Amino acid sequence: MFDVIVVGGRCAGAATALLLARKGFRVLVVDRARFPAEIPHGHFIQRQGPRLLERWGVLEDIVGAGCPAVTKVTMDFGDFPLTGTNLVRDGVAFGYGPRRRVLDAILMDAAVASGVEFRDGFSVDDYLFDGSRVTGIRGRSRGTHIEERARITVGADGRHSSLARRVGAALYEQMPPLTCWYFSYWSGVELDGLEMYLRNRNAIFMFPTNDQLAAIFVAWEISEFARVRSNIAASFMSVLDRVPHLAERVRSGNREERFYGIADLPNFFRKPYGTGWALVGDAGNHKDPFLALGMCDAFRDAELLAFAIEEGLSGSQPLLDALAAYERQRNVASMDLYRENLNGAQFKPVPEKLLAIRAAVRGNQEDTNSFYLARQGMIPPEQFFNPDNLQRLMARADGAGPVTSRALPGYDPAPPESRDARRSG
Repeated sequence: MFDVIVVGGRCAGAATALLLARKGFRVLVVDRARFPAEIPHGHFIQRQGPRLLERWGVLEDIVGAGCPAVTKVTMDFGDFPLTGTNLVRDGVAFGYGPRRRVLDAILMDAAVASGVEFRDGFSVDDYLFDGSRVTGIRGRSRGTHIEERARITVGADGRHSSLARRVGAALYEQMPPLTCWYFSYWSGVELDGLEMYLRNRNAIFMFPTNDQLAAIFVAWEISEFARVRSNIAASFMSVLDRVPHLAERVRSGNREERFYGIADLPNFFRKPYGTGWALVGDAGNHKDPFLALGMCDAFRDAELLAFAIEEGLSGSQPLLDALAAYERQRNVASMDLYRENLNGAQFKPVPEKLLAIRAAVRGNQEDTNSFYLARQGMIPPEQFFNPDNLQRLMARADGAGPVTSRALPGYDPAPPESRDARRSG
């Protein structure tokens, strides 16, 4: 009998298991894949993600496995490229883009070292119930049929979660797929940090990853999927050609892997708990990759869920009450950026006030760096997004008019540590 069974050993599941094991719980993780294994998903970690990985003691291992720290960012919304440099706080960089076979293995190794039992190559066939309460799993591992029971079962098994389907977890804030993406990996491409370009109804996203490769992603509207799929390479390069200096750099290198693509990108929140079960990561909140929120949100939610389970299983409060608080905290932390992400994935115009601030900081590296750091929560947002500073900045932009901090997308007036306290309390 385990305290917790986690179905899914990727980033959300491994992180949840790691944290619970460190709290002294007996945890089993199962995953149908054989580890280490690649997965064709985006893999850039930003916002709160790097800070959490550093807190858990695994960031050094990720860098040591050959993943470069990203400390320079260039974003071009079709107006001009705005570059932030030296984006590091307390030794933690703006972002990291480890390949999933590397990241997932490091997280799982840390979980196992903390006492987690991990079984890869394990297929879950069904869930065990006592009335309406989930009590465990039934599955197969290397030809053997197995049942395991736990006080709570966690689904970390992705957007098509079998646990969510089995318990009928309710969906809300839904929107169907908005974009399709293709990506691959190039050697010999000059790349210095993260680069992101918007060109009408396309987005380009590129960053350094393991093995000295450049990961390059392109997005189209979902309606373009059939056309793009009919000639992926030509469609891909035709988008890059809209940024000539980028296309030239890519053509000077060599594509080292096939193209990977995805169009199955629904947007939703799910009710993430019930009697004997909980959901984390994409199983509970899936969104388009436009703002690269998936992995950093998965790590945040793993920490929130681990705290809730600890509260419930230790008897500090009823488990269902603790899990209800988890849902509330997740939604408060997620909703604004979720909706901003939907706007971006629909290729809606970039907000005028954001464009105005970009124009105002252009040419001043210190202000540009502060803008990026504040948007990422690497410094208290109000350090940049305060009325006096905004008025100073906007005086540079002819005719921009007054801007208030609350008008800016993604702004939370509380500093990062206050937001953490709200989430964990």
